[in-house]
This record gives sequence, structure tokens and C-alpha cells, in this order.
Amino acid sequence: MSESPGLRARKKERTRDAIGDAAVSLFLEHGFDHVSVNDIAAAAEISKPTLFRYFPTKEDLVLHRFADHQGEAARVVRDRTAGVGPVAALHRHFRAGLDRRDPVTGLSDHPEVVAFHRLVFTTPSLAGRLMRYQIEDEEALADALGEGVRARLLAAQVLAVQRVLARSNWQKIADGRTAHDVHPEAVTDADQAFDRLR
Repeated sequence: MSESPGLRARKKERTRDAIGDAAVSLFLEHGFDHVSVNDIAAAAEISKPTLFRYFPTKEDLVLHRFADHQGEAARVVRDRTAGVGPVAALHRHFRAGLDRRDPVTGLSDHPEVVAFHRLVFTTPSLAGRLMRYQIEDEEALADALGEGVRARLLAAQVLAVQRVLARSNWQKIADGRTAHDVHPEAVTDADQAFDRLR
């Protein structure tokens, strides 16, 4: 009896998650540069070639957690309701993320999230790889906004604003404040930043 395609896909996703979780745990405990791919394969109980089938680079073992948000800004613009401008839709979406304490907004004080962001922001190879994700997001958002240099400039500005806001929120929490305490400032900062974009 063979497995159904849906079951195979779910098993593959569970394996991918298990590998990624094992890697992130090791990176948080020992530091990105002090953990080898062999260490991760051993912890996940898989071979090194299997690991590379799921994650082409060591950096991808960390940054796969951003995959859920890949292309998100472009989706928000494409799926916005009639009569709502692109910047207004993106502003509402970011504000909703702040209210949910979505880690992508930097406004999460869960210790693992704070440590994860510290790992990404302080490891040069991860920061560089994250920039590649951001460029892909910028291109997708520009396509959703229209054509030409105006769309590209707006996409770059929106994503830069979101990145700066998220980093600022994370830094306040990394300095010891709670997400609850930072939330009002984060909302004010976001409102001012998006107002300037308009």
C-alpha cells in the first residue's frame, strides 16, 4: 500500500520542522558559528545529505521561520478591500500584528523569540541572508503595487519602515521591557511612520 500524496507532504513538513527546530535549539544554545551541519544532522537523527535536501544552506535552517511571512506585504496589497489604498492596508496589517504580538513586528517578549532575533541580528551571515529574503519581498511588493520606479520606491520605503519598526520594538524588549509596556509606543511609532509614507 502506498502513501497518499497528502500524507507524504505532511510527513515531509514534519521532518522539515523537526530539523529546523533541532538546528535553532543548537544555535541558541551554542551560537550559530559553533554548531556544524553534522551536529544538526546528528541531533535530528538524519544524514547530512537528507538535511541538505530540506535546507540548502546552514542559514536556511534559521531563516525558514520567516518563510510564513515571505511575500506577505504583496498579499496584503493584492487582497485589500476596494477603496483601501495600499499603504493604508499595509498599515492596518502591521498594527494588527502589533496587537497579536506577532514576532515579525518585533513586539514579542517570549524569551525564545527575543533570543532568536538576537541570533539573527548579531550573526553577519544570517543578517546577510535575511537581506536576500527582504529583496525578494520588495520585488513582490513592487509588482503588487504596479509598474515602474514609483512602485519600486514605495515598496522599498514600506519594507524599510517595517524593518526599522520591528528592530526598534525588539531592541526595547531585549533591553528588558515587556511587550505590554512597549505596545503603546510601538503603535504610535507605526502610525507616525505610515502617515509619513502616505
